[in-house]
Amino acid sequence: MRQFESSCRVTTSTQRDITGNTIVIKIGGSTLGEGDSTVPDIVELWRQGARPIVVHGGGKVISDWVGRLGIQPEFFRGLRRTNEATLNVAVAVLAGLVNSQLVAEFQASGANAVGISGVSAGLLQAEVLDPDLGYVGKVVKANAAPIEGILNSGNIPVIAPTALHLYPSESDDVRILNVNADTSAGHIARAVRADQLIFQTDVDGVLDARRRLIPRMTRGQAMDLIAGGIAVGGMIPKIEACADAVSVFGSGHIIDGRVAGALLACARGEDIGTRIT
Repeated sequence: MRQFESSCRVTTSTQRDITGNTIVIKIGGSTLGEGDSTVPDIVELWRQGARPIVVHGGGKVISDWVGRLGIQPEFFRGLRRTNEATLNVAVAVLAGLVNSQLVAEFQASGANAVGISGVSAGLLQAEVLDPDLGYVGKVVKANAAPIEGILNSGNIPVIAPTALHLYPSESDDVRILNVNADTSAGHIARAVRADQLIFQTDVDGVLDARRRLIPRMTRGQAMDLIAGGIAVGGMIPKIEACADAVSVFGSGHIIDGRVAGALLACARGEDIGTRIT
């Protein structure tokens, strides 16, 4: 295992100019709808001339609505097992309820936002990841054009993680797949060649075996962390997305989205959370 720089101390570097920077921000899980500073921070980035792209999850809300319909949520290898009934709920919640609520929050905060899903204009295209998971997609292509159109018109894209089903069988009329939001954010960051990919989480960042914050690591170190069993659960797709995406663009960051101003600080170049390069 490679050695990491581990510290709980946060230092501040010279703030950088973010004008024109394309920043993909993944929100969801415990930081979605919890009254944190995420929306105000994104609005402030937009006002300062950055080009934020928001990718959201909504797993908790999906589980709630699935439960209301009497469907027992099932998970396999950390991913939601998705039959057709669960898929219908997921699409309705992600592309409808959660997406519309977020867009409304941005509009109420004075920012122009446009809600779309991964299906829109073929933004995300996928094949079935694993038959045991049902209608869960593995993204094989991301189309940056619809996002660039929204950004160039001065709006904030707010994206729900669904995808076009590229290879449905002749007997299968399902044309939409549910995809992991973290993975979706990584593919989108690659497609638009983002300056930064930032994941909002409910922990300080990536932790080492002694539960200490790892401020910086390379792609290789990040993958070693997964292979060594230190990174587990929902942290794995975040690390994988960063490690994969930074091969073609700036840097990936995993930060504590519960901390007011954390997103702004990260975008401005302050040493916060974990940075993967």
